Amino acid sequence: MRVFTFFAALAMVGFLSFAPAQAQNSDIESVIGAQIDSFLKDDFETAFTFAAPNIKEIFRTPERFGVMVQRGYPMVHRPAEVIFKDLREEDGVLQQYVSIMDGQGQYYIARYSMAQIDGRWQISGVSIERSPAVGV
Repeated sequence: MRVFTFFAALAMVGFLSFAPAQAQNSDIESVIGAQIDSFLKDDFETAFTFAAPNIKEIFRTPERFGVMVQRGYPMVHRPAEVIFKDLREEDGVLQQYVSIMDGQGQYYIARYSMAQIDGRWQISGVSIERSPAVGV
């Protein structure tokens, strides 16, 4: 009976540590998804609210931010498909990997750097690489 209790307790600890990670992952995906939805509507003012202070300091206005996204990240501005992949911690920063397909069928892997500021997840950077694979 003690063995069963030990394993039950061990399983519960695993479950409890997994639950916050799942909630964190869901919150991060919601932020990124909401920003992409804002881009699809050309609502750069709302999209800018998901940017961390370091990004806001660089671009200063939602309009400048929008121009940068339109010109530099057209696959994020008008994605044909968005698939959330792994959430990883790298050098103390949470990185959400996202597979994005553009309108021409080219796939990219976007790595969103996330920062929790005042209890709210914000996007502190995005790097994009062309994906050699189809349907990643």
